[in-house]
Amino acid sequence: MARVLVVGAGLTGGACAALLRGAALGRIAVWDKARGAGGRMSTSRSARDAACTADLGAQYITLETERAAPRRSFYEELLSHGILKPLTAPIEGMVVKEGSYNYMAPQGIFSVVKYYLKQSDADVFYEQHVTRISLRDGKWEVSRKMGPPEQFDIVILTMPVPQILQLQGDIVNSFAKQRCHAAKSPRPGGCRSWREAVEGGEGWRRMEMTACRRLAELGESCQCPVINESQKQQLESVSYSSRYALGLFYEAGTQIDVPWAAQYITDNPCIRFISIDNKKRNIESPEIGPSVVVHTTVTFGSEHLDSDPAEVQQLILSHLERIVPSLPKPDSIKCQKWIYSQLSLLKHPFLVVTSGLFFCVICYLSASNCLRAQELQVVGRRRIGSISNRQALG
Repeated sequence: MARVLVVGAGLTGGACAALLRGAALGRIAVWDKARGAGGRMSTSRSARDAACTADLGAQYITLETERAAPRRSFYEELLSHGILKPLTAPIEGMVVKEGSYNYMAPQGIFSVVKYYLKQSDADVFYEQHVTRISLRDGKWEVSRKMGPPEQFDIVILTMPVPQILQLQGDIVNSFAKQRCHAAKSPRPGGCRSWREAVEGGEGWRRMEMTACRRLAELGESCQCPVINESQKQQLESVSYSSRYALGLFYEAGTQIDVPWAAQYITDNPCIRFISIDNKKRNIESPEIGPSVVVHTTVTFGSEHLDSDPAEVQQLILSHLERIVPSLPKPDSIKCQKWIYSQLSLLKHPFLVVTSGLFFCVICYLSASNCLRAQELQVVGRRRIGSISNRQALG
């Protein structure tokens, strides 16, 4: 049985691990360099009251009609388990497309990731910072900052592309070294496109699990090209917008008197989005303190990317006071810098597969930055599907 490692315990890593569970590949491990699950779907707790939480990353998830069919089963599953619920709280300035549905996570947005990790039955380890991936006797040897290296048959990388490109070892040469094979296909022609598989009648879940099982199969040779220089350059050209998020936590009983649960700001150079987070999630209890989340504009994030976090925090608070002067003084504050907040628009998002090493370039679409590309190009010896959910980051 193969050993599989998923690097990254965000939405992509968690969902991928859950889908792999039924593939009969062997034991699955998930490593993440952070202290907990979530990635950009992060929920933070007050330093003084663990019951007081705030979503510092994605705020809600949007399902649009034109993309609903292949993904509906995932939403239905999360809704049936109470992980997601319809977003009913008033959000000022939100553009709602006809036929789209917005969902929030009452237990915090990280509960979506935790649900998938639990479903995966994987061995999840945090504070595991991967630094090098090298070929050793036909296996991938994965090194980390702390702890001895371990060997795996299959490695799936789900962290932001710049972090993938910073890894050391044979991975940096794998683009040119590995021969490409197509996975066995039920029809002539070798590899099939993502859209073709969906439109061909395979259900999303069925297609995912079929693809996962093929991870363990040795494919037939085909004329698929080796990862070429233009594809490598495409990986290197992937860019992300950056921004800051501020979480303000209050003592139980504190009143925040505003008529909205969240608001998009269009006339401030610093702040783009404000949420009364507990109100957004329909959690208003006298025993749990309220929380406020502030997301900055992309321009502000870029301009202050290397600034002192304490200075950035004060700048954000000063702008917040002008927008909501009645806001009470918080009990504690957390300032989060999202270096890789949102993925810039890609013409062809793809998953590069080279002899059991997978580079997951998964696009999370925000409410204001709609990624149009829908096909997942798969090049390699084995193939796997992926999930693309929609998240709002302001």
